[in-house]
Amino acid sequence: MAGKVAIVIGSKSDKIIADKAETILVNFGIAFETFVISAHRTPNKIRKFAREAEASGFSVIIAIAGLAAHLPGVIASMTALPVIGVPAEGGPLNGRDALLSIVQMPSGIPVACVGIGNGSNAALLAAGILGSADLSLREKIKEYRKRFEDDAD
Repeated sequence: MAGKVAIVIGSKSDKIIADKAETILVNFGIAFETFVISAHRTPNKIRKFAREAEASGFSVIIAIAGLAAHLPGVIASMTALPVIGVPAEGGPLNGRDALLSIVQMPSGIPVACVGIGNGSNAALLAAGILGSADLSLREKIKEYRKRFEDDAD
């Protein structure tokens, strides 16, 4: 069985993006839990989460944040688990500031990043990471992608 995915949102307003990720994870039969934890408002809580994520059975973390978007990087700085950042739409720059914040991580603290608001691709990337060690999940991903090949004809 594939590992478990944590979805962390910085505020309840990011739940709509998390919902997209949750739908994909459910369709692939991947276990997940969703948390609302702010890197700025609840730093002790995010520190505890990040440091205990692996021991809690998580294998991949999806972190969704807007504006300054520090959440994915803060988590990545405290865990060896792969972190996928999802920049949230909003603010005066419509998510471009969040995108730049997530992709410009310092050397040694990588965060994967998907497009603005693209919770679905974050979940697909998490599935791919888990599928690298789970043949049955990898086969589900191949079947899922075949639908796109048929649409291209």
